[in-house]
Amino acid sequence: MPEPIATEALSIEVGGGRLAAFRFGSPAVGAPPVVAVHGITGSSRAWLPVARALGGRADLVALDLRGRGASNSLPPPYGVAPHVADVVAVLNHLAVDRAVIAGHSLGAYVVARLAAEQPDRVGTALLVDGGLTIPGSEGVDPQQFADAFLGPAMARLKLTFPTREAYHKWWRAHPALAHSDVADEDLVAYAEHDLDGAAPEFRSAVSEQAVRADAGELATLGEAAWRLSVNAKLLCAPRGLLDDPHPMQPFELARAWAADDPGRREATLVPDVNHYTITLGAAGALAVADAMVAAATG
Repeated sequence: MPEPIATEALSIEVGGGRLAAFRFGSPAVGAPPVVAVHGITGSSRAWLPVARALGGRADLVALDLRGRGASNSLPPPYGVAPHVADVVAVLNHLAVDRAVIAGHSLGAYVVARLAAEQPDRVGTALLVDGGLTIPGSEGVDPQQFADAFLGPAMARLKLTFPTREAYHKWWRAHPALAHSDVADEDLVAYAEHDLDGAAPEFRSAVSEQAVRADAGELATLGEAAWRLSVNAKLLCAPRGLLDDPHPMQPFELARAWAADDPGRREATLVPDVNHYTITLGAAGALAVADAMVAAATG
């Protein structure tokens, strides 16, 4: 059974209200700050296994994007630009001028945009299976693409569940998570933070309106990463959102991106993970945690 993670809740003033963020773990004195941004239908709890793997080596603060988790009541506008502004608000709240900023999936695109537009706030941009153009996303209807690409993650936003355990079981059966190295305690924590409503109609706390607004930008999301002038590292999963052999970030594309500025960019393939287990699984979380520490201390 994994060790429980100490959690400190932060409430941060942003446009339209207050954003929820969480300090995970017990950082050592002087541990470097890392701000973490989750994926399009995720929450801060996607980073819990990473916090455990860090073991106090960094001061990890993970936010709930507006429209998700404990920030689900924040109003529009949604989209990458408002998310960037919210991440800057987190940095300001922490009184941190410059930090390692890590983003998974949609979060990687937010981090890339922040690093491209405000490079003075980003020590290293750590992109976790995101940041570059998603294969098949160009020249198609973005909402139809999102429905097909996100699959169960998008479909669940319309579902209700009679009990909390029913929602836990739904996540346990997800193709990317069943038979994986994700600890059940972490999966339950992830599900619980994404639970709203009451029996017999529990539902995901994620706002479909927010997801649709973010998905509307899919065709152009990959542009910012090619404009980066800061140190950046991209960690790629070899398998996709359904544990399928079609990765969200093909490693050939990642290597081309890194080769475009080899002095500052690096691409790494994390073995035996998929798009979810690269942060939620034990092996993926350790790889991400080690990359955070290397970025903060290198």
